[in-house]
Amino acid sequence: MLSTSSPSTGCLLCFDDEQTIAQAAATAAGLTLAVIQRHRFPDGELRLRLPEALPPRVVIWRGLHQPNEKIVELLLAAPTARQLGARHLTLVVPYLAYMRQDIAFNPGEVVSQRVLGACLATLFDAVITVDPHLHRVATLQEAVPVKDAVVLSGAPLLADFIASQRQEVLLIGPDEESLQWVAQAAQRHGWAHGVCRKTRHGDRHVDIELPGLPVTGRSVVLMDDVASSGHTVAQAARLLKAAGAASVDVAVTHALFAAGAVQLIREAGASQIWSTDCIPHASNAVSIVPAVAAALAALLPAPA
Repeated sequence: MLSTSSPSTGCLLCFDDEQTIAQAAATAAGLTLAVIQRHRFPDGELRLRLPEALPPRVVIWRGLHQPNEKIVELLLAAPTARQLGARHLTLVVPYLAYMRQDIAFNPGEVVSQRVLGACLATLFDAVITVDPHLHRVATLQEAVPVKDAVVLSGAPLLADFIASQRQEVLLIGPDEESLQWVAQAAQRHGWAHGVCRKTRHGDRHVDIELPGLPVTGRSVVLMDDVASSGHTVAQAARLLKAAGAASVDVAVTHALFAAGAVQLIREAGASQIWSTDCIPHASNAVSIVPAVAAALAALLPAPA
Protein backbone atom coordinates (compact mmCIF):
# COMPACT_ATOMS: atom_id res chain seq x y z
CA MET A 1 0.00 0.00 0.00
CA LEU A 2 1.30 3.43 -0.95
CA SER A 3 0.34 6.54 0.93
CA THR A 4 1.53 10.11 0.98
CA SER A 5 2.05 12.48 3.86
CA SER A 6 1.62 16.21 3.98
CA PRO A 7 4.75 18.31 3.45
CA SER A 8 4.73 19.41 7.10
CA THR A 9 4.98 15.91 8.56
CA GLY A 10 7.59 13.20 8.42
CA CYS A 11 7.15 9.88 6.70
CA LEU A 12 8.42 6.43 7.59
CA LEU A 13 8.98 4.10 4.65
CA CYS A 14 9.19 0.34 5.12
CA PHE A 15 8.81 -2.93 3.25
CA ASP A 16 5.85 -5.26 3.70
CA ASP A 17 7.79 -7.85 5.72
CA GLU A 18 8.51 -5.28 8.45
CA GLN A 19 5.25 -3.37 8.31
CA THR A 20 4.00 -4.34 11.78
CA ILE A 21 6.98 -3.04 13.75
CA ALA A 22 7.44 -0.08 11.41
CA GLN A 23 3.80 0.93 11.93
CA ALA A 24 4.27 0.81 15.69
CA ALA A 25 7.37 2.98 15.42
CA ALA A 26 5.71 5.43 13.05
CA THR A 27 2.73 5.80 15.38
CA ALA A 28 4.98 6.31 18.40
CA ALA A 29 7.10 8.87 16.56
CA GLY A 30 4.18 10.74 15.00
CA LEU A 31 5.13 9.81 11.44
CA THR A 32 3.00 8.73 8.50
CA LEU A 33 3.70 5.19 7.31
CA ALA A 34 4.11 4.21 3.67
CA VAL A 35 4.98 0.75 2.41
CA ILE A 36 7.41 0.49 -0.50
CA GLN A 37 6.01 -1.81 -3.15
CA ARG A 38 8.24 -4.52 -4.60
CA HIS A 39 7.96 -6.46 -7.83
CA ARG A 40 10.36 -9.27 -8.60
CA PHE A 41 11.16 -9.99 -12.23
CA PRO A 42 11.72 -13.62 -13.34
CA ASP A 43 15.49 -13.08 -13.32
CA GLY A 44 15.43 -11.90 -9.70
CA GLU A 45 15.77 -8.17 -10.26
CA LEU A 46 13.58 -5.86 -8.17
CA ARG A 47 11.33 -2.99 -9.15
CA LEU A 48 10.48 -0.70 -6.24
CA ARG A 49 7.76 1.93 -6.04
CA LEU A 50 7.73 4.69 -3.44
CA PRO A 51 5.00 7.30 -2.84
CA GLU A 52 4.92 9.82 -5.65
CA ALA A 53 5.74 12.71 -3.29
CA LEU A 54 7.59 12.72 0.02
CA PRO A 55 7.99 15.30 2.80
CA PRO A 56 11.40 16.79 3.63
CA ARG A 57 11.93 14.40 6.57
CA VAL A 58 11.90 10.73 5.67
CA VAL A 59 12.84 7.63 7.63
CA ILE A 60 13.49 4.26 6.01
CA TRP A 61 13.12 1.20 8.26
CA ARG A 62 15.12 -1.80 7.09
CA GLY A 63 16.69 -4.49 9.26
CA LEU A 64 19.65 -6.12 7.55
CA HIS A 65 19.29 -9.71 8.69
CA GLN A 66 19.62 -11.87 5.55
CA PRO A 67 21.19 -8.69 4.20
CA ASN A 68 22.30 -9.02 0.62
CA GLU A 69 19.08 -8.25 -1.24
CA LYS A 70 18.05 -5.70 1.39
CA ILE A 71 21.22 -3.70 0.80
CA VAL A 72 20.25 -3.50 -2.89
CA GLU A 73 16.81 -2.26 -1.82
CA LEU A 74 18.46 0.58 0.11
CA LEU A 75 20.69 1.41 -2.84
CA LEU A 76 17.57 1.80 -4.97
CA ALA A 77 15.19 3.39 -2.46
CA ALA A 78 17.33 6.07 -0.78
CA PRO A 79 18.30 8.11 -3.88
CA THR A 80 14.74 7.85 -5.17
CA ALA A 81 13.38 9.18 -1.87
CA ARG A 82 15.55 12.27 -2.31
CA GLN A 83 14.30 12.73 -5.88
CA LEU A 84 10.73 12.60 -4.54
CA GLY A 85 11.24 15.35 -1.97
CA ALA A 86 13.22 14.00 0.99
CA ARG A 87 15.83 16.44 2.30
CA HIS A 88 16.83 14.61 5.47
CA LEU A 89 16.97 10.83 5.25
CA THR A 90 17.33 8.57 8.29
CA LEU A 91 17.92 4.82 8.21
CA VAL A 92 16.55 2.78 11.09
CA VAL A 93 18.43 -0.50 10.85
CA PRO A 94 17.69 -2.61 13.95
CA TYR A 95 20.28 -5.17 12.87
CA LEU A 96 23.28 -3.77 11.01
CA ALA A 97 24.98 -6.49 9.00
CA TYR A 98 28.60 -6.80 7.83
CA MET A 99 30.04 -5.19 10.95
CA ARG A 100 32.06 -8.20 12.20
CA GLN A 101 34.72 -7.89 9.50
CA ASP A 102 36.37 -4.67 10.70
CA ILE A 103 39.95 -5.53 9.71
CA ALA A 104 41.57 -7.76 7.10
CA PHE A 105 42.43 -10.86 9.11
CA ASN A 106 44.14 -12.35 6.04
CA PRO A 107 45.77 -10.63 3.05
CA GLY A 108 43.25 -9.66 0.41
CA GLU A 109 40.14 -9.86 2.64
CA VAL A 110 37.46 -7.23 2.14
CA VAL A 111 36.88 -5.11 5.25
CA SER A 112 33.10 -5.24 4.89
CA GLN A 113 32.39 -2.89 7.80
CA ARG A 114 34.32 -0.10 6.11
CA VAL A 115 32.82 -0.73 2.67
CA LEU A 116 29.19 -0.95 3.77
CA GLY A 117 29.57 1.92 6.23
CA ALA A 118 30.94 4.22 3.55
CA CYS A 119 28.12 3.19 1.21
CA LEU A 120 25.41 3.94 3.78
CA ALA A 121 27.02 7.30 4.52
CA THR A 122 26.51 8.33 0.88
CA LEU A 123 22.80 7.47 1.12
CA PHE A 124 21.70 8.69 4.54
CA ASP A 125 22.08 11.70 6.83
CA ALA A 126 21.50 9.67 9.99
CA VAL A 127 21.59 6.02 11.04
CA ILE A 128 19.91 4.49 14.09
CA THR A 129 20.83 0.93 15.02
CA VAL A 130 20.80 -1.41 18.01
CA ASP A 131 23.89 -3.06 19.53
CA PRO A 132 26.08 -3.03 16.41
CA HIS A 133 28.90 -5.57 16.38
CA LEU A 134 31.75 -3.09 16.94
CA HIS A 135 34.93 -4.26 18.64
CA ARG A 136 37.98 -2.65 17.08
CA VAL A 137 36.38 0.75 16.48
CA ALA A 138 35.17 2.94 19.31
CA THR A 139 32.02 4.45 17.80
CA LEU A 140 29.41 3.69 15.17
CA GLN A 141 30.36 6.92 13.41
CA GLU A 142 33.79 5.47 12.68
CA ALA A 143 32.11 2.56 10.90
CA VAL A 144 29.29 4.55 9.31
CA PRO A 145 30.53 8.14 8.88
CA VAL A 146 27.20 10.01 8.90
CA LYS A 147 26.48 13.21 10.81
CA ASP A 148 24.22 11.42 13.30
CA ALA A 149 25.12 7.81 14.11
CA VAL A 150 22.88 6.67 16.95
CA VAL A 151 23.43 3.45 18.89
CA LEU A 152 20.63 2.04 21.03
CA SER A 153 21.05 -1.00 23.24
CA GLY A 154 18.88 -4.01 23.91
CA ALA A 155 20.83 -4.82 27.09
CA PRO A 156 18.81 -2.61 29.49
CA LEU A 157 15.53 -3.73 27.91
CA LEU A 158 16.46 -7.37 28.31
CA ALA A 159 17.80 -6.77 31.82
CA ASP A 160 14.50 -5.29 32.97
CA PHE A 161 12.62 -8.22 31.48
CA ILE A 162 14.97 -10.74 33.09
CA ALA A 163 14.45 -9.02 36.45
CA SER A 164 10.72 -9.66 36.10
CA GLN A 165 11.33 -13.37 35.46
CA ARG A 166 14.28 -14.36 37.69
CA GLN A 167 15.69 -13.40 41.09
CA GLU A 168 19.35 -13.22 42.16
CA VAL A 169 20.57 -13.54 38.61
CA LEU A 170 24.12 -14.42 37.62
CA LEU A 171 24.69 -12.86 34.21
CA ILE A 172 27.25 -14.56 31.96
CA GLY A 173 28.53 -13.64 28.52
CA PRO A 174 29.44 -16.55 26.22
CA ASP A 175 32.68 -14.83 25.14
CA GLU A 176 34.88 -11.83 25.91
CA GLU A 177 33.23 -9.68 23.24
CA SER A 178 29.90 -9.84 25.08
CA LEU A 179 31.29 -8.01 28.13
CA GLN A 180 30.03 -4.59 27.04
CA TRP A 181 26.40 -5.76 27.05
CA VAL A 182 26.67 -8.06 30.06
CA ALA A 183 28.29 -5.39 32.23
CA GLN A 184 25.69 -2.79 31.24
CA ALA A 185 22.78 -5.08 32.06
CA ALA A 186 24.31 -6.38 35.29
CA GLN A 187 25.04 -2.90 36.60
CA ARG A 188 21.44 -1.90 36.03
CA HIS A 189 20.22 -4.43 38.59
CA GLY A 190 23.30 -5.04 40.73
CA TRP A 191 23.86 -8.57 39.45
CA ALA A 192 27.11 -10.50 39.57
CA HIS A 193 28.50 -11.07 36.10
CA GLY A 194 31.37 -12.53 34.11
CA VAL A 195 32.26 -13.73 30.64
CA CYS A 196 33.52 -17.00 29.23
CA ARG A 197 36.73 -17.37 27.29
CA LYS A 198 36.14 -18.66 23.77
CA THR A 199 38.47 -20.27 21.29
CA ARG A 200 36.93 -20.52 17.83
CA HIS A 201 38.03 -23.32 15.50
CA GLY A 202 35.36 -22.66 12.85
CA ASP A 203 31.82 -21.32 12.40
CA ARG A 204 30.37 -24.32 14.27
CA HIS A 205 33.28 -25.48 16.45
CA VAL A 206 34.23 -23.54 19.58
CA ASP A 207 35.83 -24.27 22.93
CA ILE A 208 34.52 -22.46 26.01
CA GLU A 209 36.05 -21.86 29.43
CA LEU A 210 33.71 -20.64 32.17
CA PRO A 211 34.63 -17.60 34.29
CA GLY A 212 35.84 -18.26 37.82
CA LEU A 213 32.51 -17.57 39.49
CA PRO A 214 30.44 -19.93 41.67
CA VAL A 215 27.40 -21.10 39.71
CA THR A 216 26.05 -23.95 41.88
CA GLY A 217 22.37 -23.37 42.58
CA ARG A 218 22.32 -20.05 40.72
CA SER A 219 19.85 -18.72 38.16
CA VAL A 220 22.20 -18.03 35.27
CA VAL A 221 21.32 -16.01 32.20
CA LEU A 222 23.58 -16.06 29.16
CA MET A 223 23.50 -12.67 27.41
CA ASP A 224 24.94 -11.59 24.07
CA ASP A 225 24.27 -9.16 21.24
CA VAL A 226 23.56 -11.88 18.71
CA ALA A 227 22.95 -15.62 18.44
CA SER A 228 23.34 -17.22 15.03
CA SER A 229 24.50 -20.83 14.79
CA GLY A 230 23.90 -21.26 18.54
CA HIS A 231 27.05 -23.31 19.09
CA THR A 232 28.78 -20.84 21.41
CA VAL A 233 25.69 -20.31 23.55
CA ALA A 234 24.93 -24.04 23.62
CA GLN A 235 28.44 -24.93 24.72
CA ALA A 236 28.31 -22.35 27.50
CA ALA A 237 24.88 -23.57 28.64
CA ARG A 238 26.11 -27.15 28.70
CA LEU A 239 29.08 -26.25 30.89
CA LEU A 240 26.99 -24.14 33.24
CA LYS A 241 24.50 -26.95 33.80
CA ALA A 242 27.35 -29.37 34.42
CA ALA A 243 28.79 -26.92 36.95
CA GLY A 244 25.56 -27.01 38.96
CA ALA A 245 23.53 -24.02 37.76
CA ALA A 246 19.92 -24.30 38.93
CA SER A 247 18.72 -22.84 35.63
CA VAL A 248 20.22 -21.44 32.46
CA ASP A 249 18.32 -19.00 30.26
CA VAL A 250 19.44 -17.08 27.18
CA ALA A 251 18.88 -13.39 26.34
CA VAL A 252 20.05 -11.86 23.05
CA THR A 253 19.45 -8.60 21.25
CA HIS A 254 19.49 -10.09 17.76
CA ALA A 255 17.79 -13.46 17.31
CA LEU A 256 19.39 -14.50 14.04
CA PHE A 257 19.14 -18.21 14.95
CA ALA A 258 20.11 -20.30 11.93
CA ALA A 259 18.18 -23.50 11.28
CA GLY A 260 18.50 -25.88 14.23
CA ALA A 261 20.06 -23.29 16.55
CA VAL A 262 17.16 -23.05 19.01
CA GLN A 263 16.92 -26.84 19.30
CA LEU A 264 20.67 -27.02 19.86
CA ILE A 265 20.50 -24.46 22.67
CA ARG A 266 17.54 -26.15 24.34
CA GLU A 267 19.19 -29.57 24.14
CA ALA A 268 22.20 -28.03 25.90
CA GLY A 269 20.00 -27.28 28.91
CA ALA A 270 18.67 -23.75 28.34
CA SER A 271 15.17 -23.22 29.71
CA GLN A 272 14.02 -19.92 28.20
CA ILE A 273 15.26 -17.92 25.22
CA TRP A 274 14.43 -14.20 25.20
CA SER A 275 15.21 -11.59 22.55
CA THR A 276 14.31 -8.11 21.42
CA ASP A 277 12.16 -7.62 18.35
CA CYS A 278 15.07 -6.24 16.31
CA ILE A 279 14.62 -9.44 14.31
CA PRO A 280 11.18 -11.12 14.25
CA HIS A 281 11.37 -14.43 16.10
CA ALA A 282 9.25 -16.56 18.43
CA SER A 283 11.62 -15.63 21.27
CA ASN A 284 10.84 -11.88 21.07
CA ALA A 285 10.14 -10.68 24.60
CA VAL A 286 10.82 -6.92 24.58
CA SER A 287 10.33 -4.19 21.99
CA ILE A 288 12.79 -1.63 20.73
CA VAL A 289 10.00 0.60 19.41
CA PRO A 290 9.88 3.10 22.32
CA ALA A 291 13.66 3.56 22.20
CA VAL A 292 13.64 4.05 18.42
CA ALA A 293 10.75 6.51 18.63
CA ALA A 294 12.63 8.56 21.23
CA ALA A 295 15.74 8.57 19.05
CA LEU A 296 13.73 9.70 16.03
CA ALA A 297 12.11 12.48 18.08
CA ALA A 298 15.56 13.73 19.05
CA LEU A 299 16.76 13.68 15.44
CA LEU A 300 13.59 14.97 13.81
CA PRO A 301 11.88 17.53 16.04
CA ALA A 302 8.45 18.64 14.92
CA PRO A 303 8.69 21.46 12.38
CA ALA A 304 7.81 24.95 13.59
